[in-house]
Amino acid sequence: MAQVLEFKLPDLGEGLTEAEIVRWLVSVGDVVAIDQPVVEVETAKAMVEVPCPYGGVVTARFGEEGSELPVGAPLLTVAVGASEPADSPPTTASARAAAPASAPASPPAPAAATSASASHETSGNVLVGYGTGAPAARRRRVRRAPLSASAAPAPAREPVNGAAGAVPVVSPLVRRLAREHGLDLRELTGSGRDGLILRCDVEQAISRGAAQAPSTVPAPAPAPAPAPVPVPAVSPAPVGASASARPGVTRVPLRGVRGAVADKLTRSRHDIPDATCWVDADATELMAARTAMNAAGGAKISLLALMARICTAALARHPELNSTVDMAAREIVRLPEVHLGFAAQTDRGLVVPVVRDAHARSAESLSAEFARLTEAGRAGTLTPGELTGGTFTLNNYGVFGVDGSTPIINHPEAAMLGIGRIVPKPWVHDGELAVRQVVQLSLTFDHRVCDGGTAGGFLRYVADCVEQPAVLLRTL
Repeated sequence: MAQVLEFKLPDLGEGLTEAEIVRWLVSVGDVVAIDQPVVEVETAKAMVEVPCPYGGVVTARFGEEGSELPVGAPLLTVAVGASEPADSPPTTASARAAAPASAPASPPAPAAATSASASHETSGNVLVGYGTGAPAARRRRVRRAPLSASAAPAPAREPVNGAAGAVPVVSPLVRRLAREHGLDLRELTGSGRDGLILRCDVEQAISRGAAQAPSTVPAPAPAPAPAPVPVPAVSPAPVGASASARPGVTRVPLRGVRGAVADKLTRSRHDIPDATCWVDADATELMAARTAMNAAGGAKISLLALMARICTAALARHPELNSTVDMAAREIVRLPEVHLGFAAQTDRGLVVPVVRDAHARSAESLSAEFARLTEAGRAGTLTPGELTGGTFTLNNYGVFGVDGSTPIINHPEAAMLGIGRIVPKPWVHDGELAVRQVVQLSLTFDHRVCDGGTAGGFLRYVADCVEQPAVLLRTL
């Protein structure tokens, strides 16, 4: 007899507590294989296909496309051991809830039988972004929890497509933002490629609507006295007043990418006693070396890849900065490999993809991986596994045309290097004043893992390599 198992929305990665259903990949009655993707969801960071760890017949789905589910909420139920839809129990949550409450529970299966069933009918792999071949130590049997009688599929979202055709919008977050503010996406012109409507287009439309909306505060009625009575001036609403009482004020929900970033940065500031040091460096020789490397043919080398190569060499000399702090055990945990994160600005907001084993990669390999992850970030296809697990982060804010910054550490890492723009400036070179390509480098570090001497030594080594790339050859 088939056993009905409930598959819940799994943990999708660090800091992610909810996801929106974008598209169901299976229907009730479909036969699914172990680890087959069953639903596509969008988190605050990426679009993810969620695989089901059970093989059998889908008997129920929970949540419509466009609805948002928290981690741990039921996604679907699968009749394990059933090969035909006819063998399936009722297909909806309401049908399951209608079963008599007094029905006796089935006796637990013997341990040996349960183990055998789990090994043949489930993969045990419920973490997304780490592949389907999870090591045995991480595998776990998912225990079925009784379904509440009130559980029911979420209501379907209201359509945003008109009869004239599909609205050029991809992100469910953009569609939801438009719904919440009563915007008709058919009336917007997208600023993205091929007219794609982006989140910034919706936010601008919301701001324009708020600015044009008339004040809802009625004027005071005239006094019923025969002679004119002066009306006292109305004092401005306090800062904490609700948006409805203050014309022109727009409230933007702090969720999605913006909410995830806010939580991450708040935790960093709360938990990490950080300090920042910076230095100006003459990058003329580094730029010349990059030009020579790219002129030699082959794959192009990016400036970020060269900075990454310098950072990994500096971390080999100062491993204190490639670590994390375990306050529960009161220990500094130094990490043997460098998984290098880099800040990337996309239409979805700020993301920090991670280049695995950056210390073992060449400049060409780093350039290719930076390009691949950046493109995936812009397309919204980064997996949680590609967005977590970093040990050190590079932040190239020079692309925004600014010289310096005090980066906030990407918790739970111990340091971040910021790179400003490279611009011609007067500089003393070989004892004479000259115009050189100058960059400002900023290092924010966790003062618990090291003192200023170590941080200064790291930053000075990076600056020396920027000014004289041949210094890097000593560590190759």
